[in-house]
Amino acid sequence: MTEPTLTATDDAGVRILTLCRADAYNTITPQLRDDLATALDVADRDRNVKVVLLRAEGRAFCAGFGLDWSTRAPRADARKWDSVADLAMIGAYAATFSKLHTISKPTLAAVQGWCVAGGTDLAFNCDLIVCSESARFGYPPARVWGVPEQPWLWVARMGLQTARRYLFTGDEFTGAEAVQLGVALACVADDALQNHALALAQRMALMPLNQLQMMKLLLNDAAHRMFDPQTSRMLGCLFDGVARNTAEGDAFIARAGDVGWREAVRERDRPFGDYAERRKP
Repeated sequence: MTEPTLTATDDAGVRILTLCRADAYNTITPQLRDDLATALDVADRDRNVKVVLLRAEGRAFCAGFGLDWSTRAPRADARKWDSVADLAMIGAYAATFSKLHTISKPTLAAVQGWCVAGGTDLAFNCDLIVCSESARFGYPPARVWGVPEQPWLWVARMGLQTARRYLFTGDEFTGAEAVQLGVALACVADDALQNHALALAQRMALMPLNQLQMMKLLLNDAAHRMFDPQTSRMLGCLFDGVARNTAEGDAFIARAGDVGWREAVRERDRPFGDYAERRKP
């Protein structure tokens, strides 16, 4: 029997979904994709749930896709890349992450430590983000082997010019900087994060459910007219596949096969002096 990837509890109208693979930095796996999709559907149908709080155990919210399994795929030199099949594969993950944005109830992410690469796909889809001082956001696969699956979220949260600044470099930014950029609502001490997030979620849950649902529908409608999330998601997923099948992407996977994916990531980030090349938060 496989171990759970998340747990679900209720508190005063708040469904708390807790990523629980702390030893693996809560990295994304096919099971997490499926477990999260089911949990969000269940929460959306439950009339006793008004708000969904997504949080995580351990030192990291989510360190992205689990490269230990995702880099095992056959390399492009051993097969022809099927862009349609690849779009369907990665689109299944994007569809699950999008549920955090599209379910009828407000969603709130509580972020500590690493929230990078695919971890940003989780957090940025939530309606609100609160983080702690240890939080570090970023999309390091922008340097090689990936693009955000939903780039519109970066533009919506921080504006076009700032999104360009971070996606043109793959650089990280802190929890405090996330507040300044408009990515996060608040940055608090690490030991205060969970209580702060739950208190905010419970305050929202004081509202009638139908009022929350109407407000989310109205605000989402404005965002959809401005950013066209469906097209952004399709292009993000398509170009993510392209990025994983370039000559540079193939070289990255080949290097991971030779030295291990952790060392390959360190080599990628070494010129920038961040992520694995500095002390972890």
